[in-house]
Amino acid sequence: MAEGQWSPGREERDADEFRPVLDIVEPDRQRRLTVLVRLLLLIPQFVVLFFLHIAALVTVVVGWFAALVLGRLPGPVFRFLTGFLGYDMRVSASEMLLIDRYPPFALTPSPDFPVQAETRATALNRLAVLFRVFLMIPAAVVQSLALYGWWVLAFVWWLITLALGRMPRPLFEATAATLRYRMRFSAYAMMLTPAYPKGLFGDDDAVAATGDRPRSATRPLVMSNAAKWLVVLFLVLGLAANLTTSVTTSSHDDTVETSGSGAR
Repeated sequence: MAEGQWSPGREERDADEFRPVLDIVEPDRQRRLTVLVRLLLLIPQFVVLFFLHIAALVTVVVGWFAALVLGRLPGPVFRFLTGFLGYDMRVSASEMLLIDRYPPFALTPSPDFPVQAETRATALNRLAVLFRVFLMIPAAVVQSLALYGWWVLAFVWWLITLALGRMPRPLFEATAATLRYRMRFSAYAMMLTPAYPKGLFGDDDAVAATGDRPRSATRPLVMSNAAKWLVVLFLVLGLAANLTTSVTTSSHDDTVETSGSGAR
Protein backbone atom coordinates (compact mmCIF):
# COMPACT_ATOMS: atom_id res chain seq x y z
CA MET A 1 0.00 0.00 0.00
CA ALA A 2 1.47 3.36 -1.02
CA GLU A 3 1.71 5.96 1.68
CA GLY A 4 -1.37 8.14 1.79
CA GLN A 5 -3.48 5.74 -0.25
CA TRP A 6 -5.97 3.11 0.83
CA SER A 7 -9.01 1.25 -0.36
CA PRO A 8 -12.38 1.01 1.39
CA GLY A 9 -12.51 -1.26 4.42
CA ARG A 10 -14.47 -4.46 4.74
CA GLU A 11 -18.17 -4.24 3.99
CA GLU A 12 -20.44 -4.51 7.02
CA ARG A 13 -23.22 -7.06 6.90
CA ASP A 14 -25.58 -4.53 8.32
CA ALA A 15 -25.30 -0.93 7.07
CA ASP A 16 -26.42 0.28 10.49
CA GLU A 17 -23.26 -1.25 11.95
CA PHE A 18 -20.93 0.79 9.73
CA ARG A 19 -19.45 3.72 11.59
CA PRO A 20 -17.81 6.56 9.70
CA VAL A 21 -14.08 5.97 9.26
CA LEU A 22 -11.33 8.53 9.72
CA ASP A 23 -8.20 7.42 7.89
CA ILE A 24 -5.02 9.18 8.99
CA VAL A 25 -1.59 8.33 7.60
CA GLU A 26 0.93 8.99 10.36
CA PRO A 27 3.88 11.08 9.12
CA ASP A 28 7.38 9.83 9.84
CA ARG A 29 8.58 13.34 10.62
CA GLN A 30 7.10 16.82 10.75
CA ARG A 31 8.81 20.03 9.76
CA ARG A 32 9.52 21.96 12.92
CA LEU A 33 8.90 25.29 11.20
CA THR A 34 5.35 24.32 10.21
CA VAL A 35 4.74 22.99 13.74
CA LEU A 36 6.01 26.27 15.18
CA VAL A 37 3.58 28.45 13.22
CA ARG A 38 0.83 25.87 12.67
CA LEU A 39 -2.08 27.95 13.99
CA LEU A 40 -0.99 31.01 12.02
CA LEU A 41 -0.81 28.96 8.83
CA LEU A 42 -4.32 27.65 9.41
CA ILE A 43 -6.00 31.06 9.84
CA PRO A 44 -7.29 31.09 6.21
CA GLN A 45 -8.72 27.60 6.80
CA PHE A 46 -10.52 28.78 9.95
CA VAL A 47 -12.12 31.61 7.96
CA VAL A 48 -13.36 29.18 5.30
CA LEU A 49 -14.62 26.78 8.00
CA PHE A 50 -16.59 29.59 9.64
CA PHE A 51 -18.68 30.11 6.51
CA LEU A 52 -18.90 26.37 5.83
CA HIS A 53 -20.26 25.85 9.35
CA ILE A 54 -23.04 28.34 8.63
CA ALA A 55 -23.88 26.62 5.36
CA ALA A 56 -23.74 23.19 7.03
CA LEU A 57 -26.09 24.32 9.82
CA VAL A 58 -28.69 25.46 7.29
CA THR A 59 -28.23 22.25 5.31
CA VAL A 60 -28.68 20.10 8.44
CA VAL A 61 -31.99 21.80 9.21
CA VAL A 62 -33.18 21.18 5.66
CA GLY A 63 -31.88 17.62 5.81
CA TRP A 64 -33.67 16.96 9.11
CA PHE A 65 -37.07 17.78 7.63
CA ALA A 66 -36.26 15.79 4.48
CA ALA A 67 -35.10 12.77 6.51
CA LEU A 68 -38.33 12.78 8.49
CA VAL A 69 -40.27 12.48 5.24
CA LEU A 70 -37.95 10.29 3.16
CA GLY A 71 -36.24 8.22 5.85
CA ARG A 72 -32.86 9.26 4.45
CA LEU A 73 -30.90 12.36 3.49
CA PRO A 74 -31.37 13.61 -0.08
CA GLY A 75 -28.30 12.97 -2.25
CA PRO A 76 -27.15 16.62 -2.58
CA VAL A 77 -27.53 17.17 1.18
CA PHE A 78 -25.59 14.00 1.99
CA ARG A 79 -22.77 14.88 -0.42
CA PHE A 80 -22.36 18.43 0.84
CA LEU A 81 -22.38 17.44 4.51
CA THR A 82 -19.93 14.61 3.82
CA GLY A 83 -17.64 17.07 2.03
CA PHE A 84 -17.93 19.54 4.90
CA LEU A 85 -17.18 16.83 7.47
CA GLY A 86 -14.06 15.76 5.59
CA TYR A 87 -12.89 19.36 5.25
CA ASP A 88 -13.40 19.94 8.97
CA MET A 89 -11.45 16.77 9.82
CA ARG A 90 -8.51 17.68 7.58
CA VAL A 91 -8.18 21.10 9.17
CA SER A 92 -8.63 19.67 12.67
CA ALA A 93 -6.03 16.95 12.04
CA SER A 94 -3.53 19.61 11.02
CA GLU A 95 -4.52 21.82 13.96
CA MET A 96 -4.01 18.92 16.40
CA LEU A 97 -0.57 18.14 14.88
CA LEU A 98 -1.56 14.73 13.47
CA ILE A 99 -0.31 15.56 9.97
CA ASP A 100 2.19 17.92 8.39
CA ARG A 101 0.66 18.52 4.95
CA TYR A 102 -1.42 21.65 4.51
CA PRO A 103 -5.15 20.95 3.98
CA PRO A 104 -6.43 21.78 0.49
CA PHE A 105 -9.19 24.34 0.00
CA ALA A 106 -11.55 21.73 -1.39
CA LEU A 107 -14.44 19.61 -0.15
CA THR A 108 -13.00 16.63 -2.03
CA PRO A 109 -9.25 16.11 -1.47
CA SER A 110 -6.85 14.23 -3.70
CA PRO A 111 -6.67 10.47 -2.97
CA ASP A 112 -3.12 10.77 -1.63
CA PHE A 113 -3.97 13.31 1.08
CA PRO A 114 -3.17 11.72 4.49
CA VAL A 115 -6.61 12.40 6.00
CA GLN A 116 -9.76 10.88 4.53
CA ALA A 117 -13.25 10.60 6.01
CA GLU A 118 -15.56 7.86 4.78
CA THR A 119 -19.33 7.78 5.24
CA ARG A 120 -21.92 5.59 3.56
CA ALA A 121 -25.43 6.68 2.63
CA THR A 122 -28.04 4.50 4.26
CA ALA A 123 -31.62 4.56 5.47
CA LEU A 124 -32.40 6.44 8.68
CA ASN A 125 -34.88 5.63 11.43
CA ARG A 126 -37.44 8.44 11.38
CA LEU A 127 -38.04 8.22 15.12
CA ALA A 128 -34.30 8.50 15.80
CA VAL A 129 -34.14 11.48 13.44
CA LEU A 130 -37.04 13.14 15.26
CA PHE A 131 -35.31 12.86 18.64
CA ARG A 132 -31.73 13.16 17.34
CA VAL A 133 -30.96 16.29 19.35
CA PHE A 134 -31.77 14.44 22.59
CA LEU A 135 -30.17 11.13 21.64
CA MET A 136 -26.83 12.71 20.88
CA ILE A 137 -26.45 14.42 24.29
CA PRO A 138 -24.39 11.64 25.97
CA ALA A 139 -21.99 11.45 23.01
CA ALA A 140 -21.81 15.25 22.91
CA VAL A 141 -20.69 15.30 26.55
CA VAL A 142 -18.02 12.64 25.97
CA GLN A 143 -16.54 14.27 22.88
CA SER A 144 -16.63 17.69 24.51
CA LEU A 145 -14.73 16.47 27.59
CA ALA A 146 -12.13 14.61 25.53
CA LEU A 147 -11.49 17.57 23.23
CA TYR A 148 -11.46 20.08 26.07
CA GLY A 149 -8.99 17.90 27.95
CA TRP A 150 -6.71 17.65 24.91
CA TRP A 151 -6.68 21.42 24.51
CA VAL A 152 -5.92 21.98 28.21
CA LEU A 153 -2.45 20.55 27.56
CA ALA A 154 -2.24 21.57 23.89
CA PHE A 155 0.83 23.71 24.61
CA VAL A 156 2.61 20.68 26.06
CA TRP A 157 1.73 18.53 23.03
CA TRP A 158 2.97 21.34 20.78
CA LEU A 159 6.29 21.60 22.64
CA ILE A 160 6.83 17.84 22.49
CA THR A 161 6.11 17.69 18.76
CA LEU A 162 8.26 20.74 18.11
CA ALA A 163 11.20 19.30 20.08
CA LEU A 164 11.04 15.80 18.60
CA GLY A 165 9.93 16.71 15.09
CA ARG A 166 7.16 14.15 15.45
CA MET A 167 4.28 13.26 17.74
CA PRO A 168 5.08 10.27 20.01
CA ARG A 169 3.09 7.21 19.00
CA PRO A 170 0.92 6.95 22.18
CA LEU A 171 0.03 10.64 21.88
CA PHE A 172 -0.72 10.21 18.18
CA GLU A 173 -3.06 7.29 18.91
CA ALA A 174 -4.88 9.12 21.71
CA THR A 175 -5.24 12.30 19.64
CA ALA A 176 -6.44 10.37 16.59
CA ALA A 177 -8.98 8.48 18.72
CA THR A 178 -10.29 11.75 20.12
CA LEU A 179 -10.61 13.32 16.68
CA ARG A 180 -12.22 10.18 15.24
CA TYR A 181 -14.82 10.17 18.00
CA ARG A 182 -15.62 13.82 17.27
CA MET A 183 -15.95 12.95 13.59
CA ARG A 184 -18.36 10.11 14.37
CA PHE A 185 -20.36 12.36 16.68
CA SER A 186 -20.56 15.05 13.99
CA ALA A 187 -21.65 12.49 11.40
CA TYR A 188 -24.37 11.23 13.74
CA ALA A 189 -25.52 14.76 14.57
CA MET A 190 -25.70 15.62 10.85
CA MET A 191 -27.63 12.39 10.12
CA LEU A 192 -24.89 11.05 7.87
CA THR A 193 -25.11 7.76 9.77
CA PRO A 194 -27.61 5.99 12.02
CA ALA A 195 -24.76 4.40 14.02
CA TYR A 196 -24.15 5.88 17.46
CA PRO A 197 -20.57 7.11 18.08
CA LYS A 198 -18.14 4.67 19.66
CA GLY A 199 -14.45 3.76 19.58
CA LEU A 200 -12.95 6.45 21.83
CA PHE A 201 -10.55 3.81 23.18
CA GLY A 202 -9.77 2.33 19.79
CA ASP A 203 -11.10 -0.66 17.91
CA ASP A 204 -11.83 -3.90 19.69
CA ASP A 205 -9.96 -7.15 19.05
CA ALA A 206 -12.63 -8.42 16.65
CA VAL A 207 -12.15 -5.46 14.33
CA ALA A 208 -8.36 -5.52 14.61
CA ALA A 209 -8.19 -9.25 13.90
CA THR A 210 -10.24 -9.31 10.69
CA GLY A 211 -7.13 -10.26 8.75
CA ASP A 212 -7.41 -7.22 6.48
CA ARG A 213 -4.18 -5.38 5.79
CA PRO A 214 -4.17 -2.08 7.71
CA ARG A 215 -5.28 0.77 5.45
CA SER A 216 -3.90 3.60 7.59
CA ALA A 217 -2.67 4.29 11.11
CA THR A 218 -6.29 4.55 12.23
CA ARG A 219 -7.91 1.70 10.27
CA PRO A 220 -7.99 -0.24 12.47
CA LEU A 221 -7.07 2.02 15.38
CA VAL A 222 -5.24 -0.31 17.76
CA MET A 223 -4.25 1.65 20.84
CA SER A 224 -1.54 0.91 23.35
CA ASN A 225 -2.26 1.05 27.08
CA ALA A 226 -0.34 4.32 27.27
CA ALA A 227 -2.59 5.83 24.60
CA LYS A 228 -5.72 4.67 26.43
CA TRP A 229 -4.49 6.26 29.64
CA LEU A 230 -3.89 9.48 27.74
CA VAL A 231 -7.53 9.42 26.61
CA VAL A 232 -8.55 8.95 30.24
CA LEU A 233 -6.35 11.94 31.08
CA PHE A 234 -8.11 14.01 28.40
CA LEU A 235 -11.50 13.13 29.91
CA VAL A 236 -10.42 13.90 33.48
CA LEU A 237 -8.82 17.20 32.47
CA GLY A 238 -11.88 18.13 30.44
CA LEU A 239 -14.16 17.41 33.38
CA ALA A 240 -11.93 19.32 35.79
CA ALA A 241 -11.67 22.30 33.46
CA ASN A 242 -15.44 22.43 32.99
CA LEU A 243 -16.09 22.17 36.74
CA THR A 244 -13.53 24.89 37.43
CA THR A 245 -15.12 27.14 34.82
CA SER A 246 -18.59 26.52 36.27
CA VAL A 247 -17.46 27.25 39.84
CA THR A 248 -15.59 30.39 38.75
CA THR A 249 -18.58 31.64 36.76
CA SER A 250 -20.94 30.93 39.65
CA SER A 251 -18.66 32.72 42.13
CA HIS A 252 -18.37 35.69 39.79
CA ASP A 253 -22.16 35.88 39.40
CA ASP A 254 -22.64 35.69 43.17
CA THR A 255 -20.09 38.45 43.67
CA VAL A 256 -21.79 40.67 41.11
CA GLU A 257 -25.19 39.99 42.67
CA THR A 258 -23.88 40.77 46.16
CA SER A 259 -22.23 43.96 44.97
CA GLY A 260 -25.46 44.99 43.26
CA SER A 261 -27.47 44.32 46.42
CA GLY A 262 -25.02 46.32 48.52
CA ALA A 263 -25.22 49.23 46.14
CA ARG A 264 -28.97 49.33 46.55
